[in-house]
Amino acid sequence: MNEELRRFGVEAYERWTAMWNGETGLAAEIMAPEFTLRYAQAGTEAFDEAREPEQLAGLIAGWHGRRSGLRFRSEGVAVVDLALVDGLPSGVVARPYLAEFTDEQGGTVARSGTDTLRITAGRISEVWSVSSGAAGRTFYR
Repeated sequence: MNEELRRFGVEAYERWTAMWNGETGLAAEIMAPEFTLRYAQAGTEAFDEAREPEQLAGLIAGWHGRRSGLRFRSEGVAVVDLALVDGLPSGVVARPYLAEFTDEQGGTVARSGTDTLRITAGRISEVWSVSSGAAGRTFYR
């Protein structure tokens, strides 16, 4: 894979993270017009049912309203497997992340996980997300 495709994949993941940090306007830019999210954990049903950028942006904005100081950041090295299909990047990008927020007692809660993004024609068309094993299941409630 060439360096330009790798850079595209890393930037796509960074923009995905920025969207989750509250830059919800990015949803219309980075998400496919129709997509699939696969969180597959208790409390994630609303995310799993989201299919359009505006719907996802609204869910993220609401989630920030319930999680004081919520911040995501990517960790580790991105795995990027992209190729040009009809001139546009398509394939998979995966990377671990860390999310932190302040709980009701003022303590910091941290959860890690991995998001795998399927890119189709330069946009995110499918996401698989796994968060912190059993502890991650409480993250979405």
